[in-house]
Amino acid sequence: MANTQFYKRLLENYDHQQLNRNGVCGERLAKRLAEMAEIGWTEDGGSHRIGFSQEEKEAKQLVMQWMKEAGLDVTLDGAGNVYGRMEGQNEQMPALMSGSHVDTVPNGGHFDGVLGVLVALEVVESWKEQKYAPEAPYEVVIFTDEEGSRFHDGFTGSRAAFGTIDESTQRKVTDYEGEPFELVLNKVGLSSNQFFSAKRDLKEIEAYFEVHIEQGVILENADLPVGVVSGIAGPCWLEMKFMGVAGHAGNTPMDNRQDALVAAGELVSQIPTLPRKVSPTAVATVGKLEVKPNGINVIPGEVTMYVDIRDINGLARDELIQLVLDEATSISQKYGINYEWNQLLKNEPVPFKADMIQKIKTSVEENGIRPLLLPSGAGHDAMILGSHVPTGMIFVRSKDGLSHNPLEWSSLNDCVQSVHVLKHMLENYWSE
Repeated sequence: MANTQFYKRLLENYDHQQLNRNGVCGERLAKRLAEMAEIGWTEDGGSHRIGFSQEEKEAKQLVMQWMKEAGLDVTLDGAGNVYGRMEGQNEQMPALMSGSHVDTVPNGGHFDGVLGVLVALEVVESWKEQKYAPEAPYEVVIFTDEEGSRFHDGFTGSRAAFGTIDESTQRKVTDYEGEPFELVLNKVGLSSNQFFSAKRDLKEIEAYFEVHIEQGVILENADLPVGVVSGIAGPCWLEMKFMGVAGHAGNTPMDNRQDALVAAGELVSQIPTLPRKVSPTAVATVGKLEVKPNGINVIPGEVTMYVDIRDINGLARDELIQLVLDEATSISQKYGINYEWNQLLKNEPVPFKADMIQKIKTSVEENGIRPLLLPSGAGHDAMILGSHVPTGMIFVRSKDGLSHNPLEWSSLNDCVQSVHVLKHMLENYWSE
């Protein structure tokens, strides 16, 4: 079975003598990562658990089972978010929260999101073995549809939980197969009325911490297992449509065409040259193209492309957006075709507060690791929560920087190191 192979690979070179301590068990974490990997396992050895799919639901149900076995009080809200709550010594105090998501991109990896959920749960398991009671309540959370592959947006569950979704807009969205929002919810046992009642009371939450793979090479190049995230770049997703004229590929002269794909292709080739004009940390990616009629012998009449633009600096990111739009306008005029665009998603960069960064740095140092600060170019649920409650992130080293890819990998040694850092930070959060 795929999970057996995955489990054995995780255990290769695992330093259980050094890392299995204070109630933390690397073998337990590895077993759970392997069982989660089995859900939505692809032919390429990747993971396919799209938001609001049966696979995502199955993964949540498995974690909910583990939560209950660990003694947590488990709830599922109207957006499909899962909360596993452990009461603290003082039940009146606001809760510390940690977790992530279990959905993936199509044919993605086995660590993105799910590691943060299982690391947060492993802290509970360690406390259970040590008979330790935290000072304040602690919640392990799974947020629904972080990746955004279903509706071409993202952070659906965390936005619902923290009241940043526009109801009238959300009710009108359709997924990648054209199915309306309400029907998609119904298929996984939810409804839109429940969905829009999922907002949390912010007074119940003291802070949120998310463990996540880096999805880059900074930690690997520094030879460090974990890092301290300084903030999250703000992503913007643009849907850009070029509308030309479809025609016969054989009978239409080259100088008498309005080829939408030629125009779109030119923009695709120009976009990589634009980020460096505004910022050394800005990036822009065309990740998806839809061509119509999409026939071998037909001149493309319409092309829709999706552009992901992000930077840790909001002003630079917005300048880059405008450069992309200006370039698209110029290209459409050059080829005599129509062009329109729509903004699907725009989140502001979220710098983390100094005191939250310091708490994590201290815990990294206490575990004998040199603390390295690095920004996150990728968006995370922590970006949504960071606008509402104190938030911090711990990155785990990614092999070769790969993510959203079946080859995505983080060693079990590094994963367990992140458990110890999170555990120490949570236990010492209230210290002066």
